[in-house]
Amino acid sequence: MSKISPLAYIDPEAHIGENCEIGPFCFVDKNVTIGDSNVLMNSVTILSGARIGNGNTFFPGAVISAVPQDLKFQGEETTAEIGDNNRIRENVTINRGTAARGKTTIGSCNLLMEAVHIAHDASIGNQCIIGNTTKIAGEVVVDDHAVISASVLIHQFCHMGSYIMIGGGTRTSQDIPPYVMVAREPAQYCGLNLVGLRRAGFTAQQIDIIHDTYRIIYDRSLVLEERIKTVRQLFPDSPEVENITRFVENAKRGIIK
Repeated sequence: MSKISPLAYIDPEAHIGENCEIGPFCFVDKNVTIGDSNVLMNSVTILSGARIGNGNTFFPGAVISAVPQDLKFQGEETTAEIGDNNRIRENVTINRGTAARGKTTIGSCNLLMEAVHIAHDASIGNQCIIGNTTKIAGEVVVDDHAVISASVLIHQFCHMGSYIMIGGGTRTSQDIPPYVMVAREPAQYCGLNLVGLRRAGFTAQQIDIIHDTYRIIYDRSLVLEERIKTVRQLFPDSPEVENITRFVENAKRGIIK
């Protein structure tokens, strides 16, 4: 049985799961589905189109599934979909999708710190950490295990690879490939995310292969196609190399230098 404050408003058409806690001054709109064991602290707003899994915690002031800040949006039916066991801290805003993709998605086991903004049609993977006041624009993709520090600005349509670390205050309008660390102004490649890789259980051999791969990928004496071909020939059985090379080949905005 869920515990709902008498000072909260729950639309009769909203679907609330079992064992939820909904605090005072929360607003839950129609066309909302909330799974089991979620906690909405006071003053959380869940708007039409939200699809929320199980075991999430929403801190005061969070606003989920607000209409996009996109002038092309025409009121179409879209969603903001959140997985399981996320922590959504104070004043986080997550907008729902547009006709472009139809939905904004947040995976599972993420930490979104205070005042993070996730814009329309963005996709955040699993086990990511996104720091205070970071702003992620529309249709950005963030892969699993990314760590994005505070006050980072990410341009629309960018792709952030898995196991990356972005330093605080960084601004990027290019894709950031897997396993790397990026910082400075303008944003630059600063080597591998060694701490993150070691914590995640990557072996010394895997890390050496990733390092050698980027040494070749960033060798500007060769054209990009030759660099990719070279690392694939050197490390034909490495899933990490295949992950890097596929990412670089498909980078629509170019990779960070």
